[in-house]
Amino acid sequence: MAHNATTRLVAAHLVLVAVATALVLGFVYWRTGGVIDTEQRAVVEAELRGLADDYRQGGLPALAAAVERRLGRPTGRDAVYLLTDPRGARIAGNLAAWPPGVVPGGGWVTLDLYRLDDADRPTTISAVSVRLGRGERLLVGRDVAARAAFDATLVRALGWGLAAMALMALGTGWLLSRLILRRIDGIAGTAQAIMGGALDRRIALSGSGDEFDRLAATLNAMLERISALVGDLRMVTDSLSHDLRSPLGRLGRHLDAALDAAADAETRRARILSARAEADAVLAMASALLEISRIEAGIAAEQFEAVDLAVLARDVGDLYAAPAEEQGVTLEVSAGDALTVAGHPQLLAQALSNLLDNAIRHAPPGTAVRLGAEIDGGAPVLSVADRGPGIPEDARARVRQRFVRLDPARGGEGAGLGLALVDAVARLHGARLGLDDNAPGLRATIRFPRARPAGIAPAGQLKAGP
Repeated sequence: MAHNATTRLVAAHLVLVAVATALVLGFVYWRTGGVIDTEQRAVVEAELRGLADDYRQGGLPALAAAVERRLGRPTGRDAVYLLTDPRGARIAGNLAAWPPGVVPGGGWVTLDLYRLDDADRPTTISAVSVRLGRGERLLVGRDVAARAAFDATLVRALGWGLAAMALMALGTGWLLSRLILRRIDGIAGTAQAIMGGALDRRIALSGSGDEFDRLAATLNAMLERISALVGDLRMVTDSLSHDLRSPLGRLGRHLDAALDAAADAETRRARILSARAEADAVLAMASALLEISRIEAGIAAEQFEAVDLAVLARDVGDLYAAPAEEQGVTLEVSAGDALTVAGHPQLLAQALSNLLDNAIRHAPPGTAVRLGAEIDGGAPVLSVADRGPGIPEDARARVRQRFVRLDPARGGEGAGLGLALVDAVARLHGARLGLDDNAPGLRATIRFPRARPAGIAPAGQLKAGP
């Protein structure tokens, strides 16, 4: 394939250069020939006017003497003159007789004639004629053999020039194709290695910043994203095999106990309820995983609309006011003026609910959980802050992953999908999930991109974040 591509590139380059060179050289030939013809005719017409002046001043003898005098000059070797009487008989000049078919004063003509000084071969001449006052005829022209020789020389020069340009085009076309195909071969080689399982391979950049470097950078970013997705898939598979084993095992044991004929009705009912709870937990885990996958695929981005974060914060705060009170926690909501972003209202509400649920469950009784919607540094921000045990700094990146649970101090319940879902929702909206120290406790924020002028869509409306 590479050789075929090289051949096609070289052939296309050669054809383009050959056509361009031929057009340029053809134009030079045409313009040069035109200039020579124009100058030659101007000289002949000037001589014709000079001879006419001699005729007016001295009559026919003076004109004949002027013709012979001009033929005797060194520059007259290519000149053609003929002065005849009204019947066409020669008086002076280097032609034997008036050419048949030439009408005096009829304009420029091209003829093949025998000159008196070169009677062995015909001469092609370009001439113009006039009829004098008493009917005499005068023809003045030039031998175009010199022009033919010039044309032949110019054609040969153009041919050599075209051949040289063809050779240069072949060389430059081959070099150009090799430069291009070498970069393409590098990309193809890396792709083959990745297909073979070397997912850590990346396309090398030359550092020139050209189109190939930009393409390589884009492909590398895509490969990073694919590698991350493959890693997530492996982690999900491993985690599912581990996290589903326990609830499914308990579910089986509860069902076996419920089938025990010796057990009383109350015990069997309790076992069935426990089995149902385990089934609900498995379904909730599957539903959360499916929701995260849909979010990361960017499917929900098609349902974006204008969302007022202040209204969203107040609504979610109202829903969690009672659960917070049951936990002995004060829920403080700070949401002032309208704060509108483009987003998916249900997903944003779910993400904010996950953060608020975690904060309320882990906040010590008698403390406050603060829910806010504000502008910080020109960017809209949703925040949830508590006074609980917090998350260690070295674990804040890890807890965004699926199935990651910290020690019981921060929660051993659940499947470890809550913050993973919040992170996915944030990236879908082009936002960033921040987990910071609240000294003590945790302050979780969803920071949206800076406000844009009207009519410009945020990144989240186009695709999910990286």
